[in-house]
Amino acid sequence: MEAEIVLVYDDALKAEAIAKAVSPDNVKVPPGLSVKTVRRGGKVLTRIECEESRHGTFIATIDDFLSCVSVAEKAVSAVNRIV
Repeated sequence: MEAEIVLVYDDALKAEAIAKAVSPDNVKVPPGLSVKTVRRGGKVLTRIECEESRHGTFIATIDDFLSCVSVAEKAVSAVNRIV
């Protein structure tokens, strides 16, 4: 199974902040799972690959990733309000 998640932001700096915020979560993953996040311009691209037999892990990984993105977006917005 595989998924590609593309997040589009209004500027490259925000996209970079989000990509950097969620990338540490990509380092330690269970066997049979691969998560890679990169930034290209104002887009954050994440590819998640998982062995066929691990449906629960696949869904949980996507859910966890999106939760992390949500927290990162809220943090970036809060910093922008302060600055």
